[in-house]
Amino acid sequence: MNWIDVVSRITHLSTAIVLVGGTVFTALILMPSAKALSDESHDLLASEIKSRWKRFVHVGILLFLVSGFYNYFQAMPLHKGDGLYHGLIGTKMLLAFALFFIAAALVGRSAKLQSMRENRAFWLKTMIVMAAVIVGISGYLKIRGIGVKAIDVVAVEVVSS
Repeated sequence: MNWIDVVSRITHLSTAIVLVGGTVFTALILMPSAKALSDESHDLLASEIKSRWKRFVHVGILLFLVSGFYNYFQAMPLHKGDGLYHGLIGTKMLLAFALFFIAAALVGRSAKLQSMRENRAFWLKTMIVMAAVIVGISGYLKIRGIGVKAIDVVAVEVVSS
């Protein structure tokens, strides 16, 4: 393990903490509390939050993509032949891409995605569930280690080299 591996892992986890935490805070604390405001105050608050939060979302997606792909390519040689690992990591990645799309849609300007922004509470809660599944998969894969089949494949490659 080199320093790039450590920085990549810290970047990936820190980004998850900020973005998932911000989403949970928005869905469970901020939005219900903002209902007490007048319509004018509510709209102003929503506009200010969106303009600030979108920077975190866009930078966070970039950091996730860079650190995630780096981590993925570093781990692949260790999991050659490990079908369960590949199935779970593939599921995690597809969920992450869907999550990125929803997050970008909620802070974006596209008229075609306005209906998603109008139903923000639903989509934020959906994102929280998706993030929980992603974190669950990640946690399982981290503690599971390298599968027996992957160890056999790597051992055969080492012996035959």
